[in-house]
Amino acid sequence: MRSRKLLTRSRKLLALPIAGSLIGALWALPAGARLGTEVAPDVTDSSEVTDPSPELTPVPVAGPFEFPWSIGFLPDGAILVTEKPGRLQLIRAGSAMQEVGGVPLVLSGAHAGLLDVAVDLDFARTGTLYLSYAHGTEIASTIRVLKARLDLPAHALVDQQVIFESDPPAAGLEQLGGRIALTRDGHLLLTLGDRWEGKRAQDLSDHAGSIIRIRLDGTVPEDNPFFSVAGAKREIWSYGHRNPQGLAIEPMSGQVWSVEHGPQGGDELNRIEAGLNYGWPIISSGLDYGGSPIGVGNAAAGMEPPVHHWTLPVAPSGLTVARDGDRLKAWVGSLAGQMVVQLTVQQGQVRRERHLLEGELGRVRDIRRGPDDLLYVITDDPAGWLYQLQPTTEQVAQDEAR
Repeated sequence: MRSRKLLTRSRKLLALPIAGSLIGALWALPAGARLGTEVAPDVTDSSEVTDPSPELTPVPVAGPFEFPWSIGFLPDGAILVTEKPGRLQLIRAGSAMQEVGGVPLVLSGAHAGLLDVAVDLDFARTGTLYLSYAHGTEIASTIRVLKARLDLPAHALVDQQVIFESDPPAAGLEQLGGRIALTRDGHLLLTLGDRWEGKRAQDLSDHAGSIIRIRLDGTVPEDNPFFSVAGAKREIWSYGHRNPQGLAIEPMSGQVWSVEHGPQGGDELNRIEAGLNYGWPIISSGLDYGGSPIGVGNAAAGMEPPVHHWTLPVAPSGLTVARDGDRLKAWVGSLAGQMVVQLTVQQGQVRRERHLLEGELGRVRDIRRGPDDLLYVITDDPAGWLYQLQPTTEQVAQDEAR
């Protein structure tokens, strides 16, 4: 099986050269020309959608990592990977990975630890990174965002500043969220889970169950939707979320997208807009853990339905998007499904869903589109790996002939 071959190969490698010369036109091909089977627009049950022969080859880049969580790309071609126990690793082509010093002490366990890394869009000038991580104790923990400069010669984080901390603290180390996305107009978005207390997601005086928006220095923009609402957390951008584990921004339009975990079923893809209520726990397509419907059903006045939901659990984690004409392509990592899900969104609806590499890599924690226009994934495992997803030789030949 390919998975066994990959594992055997992975154990022999610490870091492989990062391929940058493959054809990026893979993502510009017409829909249906690659990566699997078309799905009828009204199919939402991921168990009915399979891809027996995806035209992608996973190539190990670096590892093993201890429960890696996020991927970041530097302008010089280096790659950053976070590990939940509290390590930040730097990978360069042809070299062994190097641990970056100066990472703050994190609260690690269950879903908690060092989570996302976001590279400043002007990193070549600023050298700035943003890290999200769990802080505090198991009975009173928060999610922090750290802004720091990466001193590359010293392989260390310097000039550190905590620019956000969720409030109020909560018990337990699950349902944390933690994904970061940076906008081109100088803002930072962060997802925050409901911490297993669904009612918190409907409480504007509580950061839990929301997506927040701040400036890169930690201050709150006056045009945030609840900035002037008495008692509300001014940072909240959208609310009614359960556990958003993927966050991505369309490069050209700036449109924000998120994927989040439902309970039993009800995993969602959402188009995020300022001030909207995404309904959790009042509306959901999932069931509670006793098998009963949640809230009032899957729709209610004043609450935003998902663009897409899965009937059976996918456990989405990680999201990257790209525009292809009037279609949006979204790639989602899947923990429970152990695969990459590709969605084609057109006119506000998912028109096609494909399952890639199902069961071949393990639990996919994060997926990113690299500067070479190829996809990169990391696997959620005590010995997880970073893979580059390359088009097959046959696919490259087709691309070059176009």
